[in-house]
Amino acid sequence: MYRLLSDLSVIEASSFVASPTAGLYLAQMGAEVIRVDQIGGGPDFRRWPVTAANDSLYWENLNRAKKSVALDLSRPEGRELLQALVQATGQFVTNFPVHGFLSHDTLSAKRADLVTVRVMGWADGSPALDYTVNNAVGYPMMTGTGPEPVNHVLPAWDLLTGAYAAFAMMAALRRRDATGEGGEVRVPLSDVAIGTVANLGGIAEVLAAGENRERLGNTVYGLFGRDFATADGERVMIVVVTPRQWRQLLAALGLTGAVAAIEAERGVNFATDDGERFRHRDALFPLFERAIAARDHATLAPLLDAAGIVHSAYRTMHDAAHDPRLVCDNPIFAPGVANPSGMDYPAAGAFATLPQHDRRPPAPAPRNGQHSEEVLAERLRLPHAEIARLVDAGVVGTS
Repeated sequence: MYRLLSDLSVIEASSFVASPTAGLYLAQMGAEVIRVDQIGGGPDFRRWPVTAANDSLYWENLNRAKKSVALDLSRPEGRELLQALVQATGQFVTNFPVHGFLSHDTLSAKRADLVTVRVMGWADGSPALDYTVNNAVGYPMMTGTGPEPVNHVLPAWDLLTGAYAAFAMMAALRRRDATGEGGEVRVPLSDVAIGTVANLGGIAEVLAAGENRERLGNTVYGLFGRDFATADGERVMIVVVTPRQWRQLLAALGLTGAVAAIEAERGVNFATDDGERFRHRDALFPLFERAIAARDHATLAPLLDAAGIVHSAYRTMHDAAHDPRLVCDNPIFAPGVANPSGMDYPAAGAFATLPQHDRRPPAPAPRNGQHSEEVLAERLRLPHAEIARLVDAGVVGTS
């Protein structure tokens, strides 16, 4: 079976979420991703969540299927080895600063066709994190009911930036295949965030309206969608996106006549217009609240399923970890992976597959420096005696 990206090798020097995610996605699609860290681990090596032994489950899962080289990057000799690895390989993913020993100009001086993908904070090179960029683009002032801002816990901009950076790497490699030219692709977190806001119509919306969107809590903007409470205290999110779903939801809940009465009273037609359902939610929501509150969840769920309605009860992450559809019977997961932490839990592999793609089981993350000797010998053709000298001198780390 053909393994996607099996002929691609990438050096990764990065930390935290966005840049390691780019490397992870490339590795999951079959690329050889060689992560280079400081001996003993970089700044994210112990990031929470951690085990009782202080092993980072975050690091362990963001770095699956990669190789690890450990160098003392505080010393010139260690930095020179990292530069040499990048130049020997020709593909580089990093979130190190634009300027310095890993600048593209420095690295490409000895490898003109080098492709560098650099994840950044702001486009001008100043630092930023997902949580601060999210504040800058306005989403915490749209979340919740107000007036205080509400941060969400998912690092969405980090994850989008990581995926975009992996995509950018492949685009830059296609360009190099066609022209022979390398180059640096910069992917600022801030541009991914504000660009996504624009792509969703948010910039145009506020400029046209001259004001911010009202805060809606759990109500979906522009659609019929909200959480409702059942008779037994479950909260269920229900979202309608098609005319057929709307008709079938009314029939399932016995609300066809009551909704027709609202349409007649207000001179509107909810059958085909998402916007009208949203605008008149003040009249519609009380009907649905009463109808759903009269049923327990065990009765409601099969009723909605039979009607083809999109719905989901709210669950904890602990619940999700035991859900057969999400984890236990999901083929992206595999148990029994030899994780560096020693913990045995379902490990995620690639999220997407092609029929011709050999779906490999999820691979473990490396130990810090696990592949140092192997990579230095293969990539830089260093003799074993020289590698031993570097290890003894503390320039190279091994596991």
